[in-house]
Amino acid sequence: MFRPRSRHTFKARDRIVELGSTTQVMGILNATPDSFSDGGTHQTVDSALRRIDEMVEAGADWIDIGGESTRPGADPVSAEDEWSRVGPIFEALRSRPISAGLSIDTTKSEVARRALDCGAQVINDVSALTFDPEVADLAASSGAGLILMHMRGEPRTMQSDTRYADLYWEVREHLMSQVRFAFSRQVSPYQLVLDPGIGFGKNVEQNLELVSGLGHLGNLGFPTLVGASRKSFLGKILGGAGVSERVHASVAVHVAAALAGAHFVRVHDVKETVQALRVVDRLIAPA
Repeated sequence: MFRPRSRHTFKARDRIVELGSTTQVMGILNATPDSFSDGGTHQTVDSALRRIDEMVEAGADWIDIGGESTRPGADPVSAEDEWSRVGPIFEALRSRPISAGLSIDTTKSEVARRALDCGAQVINDVSALTFDPEVADLAASSGAGLILMHMRGEPRTMQSDTRYADLYWEVREHLMSQVRFAFSRQVSPYQLVLDPGIGFGKNVEQNLELVSGLGHLGNLGFPTLVGASRKSFLGKILGGAGVSERVHASVAVHVAAALAGAHFVRVHDVKETVQALRVVDRLIAPA
């Protein structure tokens, strides 16, 4: 028998969500030339808006828009370059709002501030406030939701050392250290979501271990997010399958994550994931 997920109230500015009964699906929109899966695909506003509409129609609860690739080995970009990629999309969405919540995928307070000015409700920070601590101040003052993700180092170097003395302990300790920092900047616990950082400084077995043992993170008392969509470790499991051939594997790992207690999943393939999770949510719904 499957155990019901933990219940939480998630507050992201004017959007308040009671978590636990259904899995929140976050659709990925990369406005980048070099992201590993869809880099260069959504660099015009029209193409980006079409893709957003498709994901909302398919059932996405949130759209996460990013302008800087965080694939292994990626070089950083300036705040101005990043905003030049995502800014026109957020500006367009200001005049034609969508039913899904909006998230800005950034580590920079300046980019986050501009996105929030355009109506974004969540800041998804893969550095967990380590690159730009002012992101915490911005979340506190705006009331935006804040996703804190575990990553060792930075995207350019994160896969150079995947050794952990105790994987769960190190991931938990890092995230709780950043939670405490967020609290010190007056961020509310209701604003926080924790992400173990699948594919960010971990090998295949460690990624699988973190998904199957997600309860270790959920026990910290915050909602959890898993983002494993189309990542390279799935290609390795499938014997070298290319990015476009990892759809079913991505759905499988996000189903496993939901069964392990994840409240959010971040995905490229929204329609397929939503269909699978509707069944999962029925299986684990509390009596």
